[in-house]
Amino acid sequence: MKKIRTAGSHEIGKVEGQRLTVGLDVGDRSSWHCVLDEAGAVLLEQKLPTTAKAMKEIFGKMPRSRVALETGMHSPWVSRWLSELGHEVIVAHARNVRLIGESRRKDDRLDARTLARLARIDPQLLAPVKHRSAKAQADLTVIRARAGLVRARTALINTARGLTKSYGERLRGCNPRNMNAEKAQGLSSELQAALGPLLAEIESLSARIREYNEQLECLSQESYPEAALLKQVKGVGTLIALTHLLTLEDAHQRTGYDLRKPREHRRFPGHPLGNCGKLQRQSGI
Repeated sequence: MKKIRTAGSHEIGKVEGQRLTVGLDVGDRSSWHCVLDEAGAVLLEQKLPTTAKAMKEIFGKMPRSRVALETGMHSPWVSRWLSELGHEVIVAHARNVRLIGESRRKDDRLDARTLARLARIDPQLLAPVKHRSAKAQADLTVIRARAGLVRARTALINTARGLTKSYGERLRGCNPRNMNAEKAQGLSSELQAALGPLLAEIESLSARIREYNEQLECLSQESYPEAALLKQVKGVGTLIALTHLLTLEDAHQRTGYDLRKPREHRRFPGHPLGNCGKLQRQSGI
């Protein structure tokens, strides 16, 4: 772990009576953290691996501190891990921290220092966000994994259709859920031999997607009974209801949306219910 010459990491754990502020610039494989004392002086700047073991080794010995990091791929688990170690964690909205996002000097060490200084002065300058819980993230991962299979199936179907059209032929039927090897029976023998394995794979993906659908139905009934209320709205099924609940996990955040008035969601770019029809097409339902 690379260090900038300041107080040693073992000395940080001995600091008493001071509220430390830490800026943590999280990278995919390695991260930088900068520790400030109450006066704003840099006590330690250090590079560490982006692993749970390294985080525990460094931050487990540190007295309770305020730790600031930006949103990113690793920020959900890192923020939860640091909170479990007893630290006050601030997750900054990466796009709203202009001092870092618009800086011409792209340096992880300087970014960590900037995060620490902003967190020490006023945490609101970081436009803090709250990550969803570990359970909500795991449940949302099921939806995203299913979406990955739907995209893969769509790509394979488009490939099969394009290949048949180049021969002047067409596959029978357009429903992706019913696409299987039988659809190639009306094609020439050459195309049947070439597309057989491809169509079989499409059928296999459809089976896996149905398994995900069943899993989501069970998840909805067991853990998210409020999804039944959302499904009363025309065009809203289990998938859309769960996506809405898990994306806006906090019930107070959901009060601003009226599912009965889809046009209102246009005021909230990126909202999962902003275009129910589009979401249905993308999800394969």
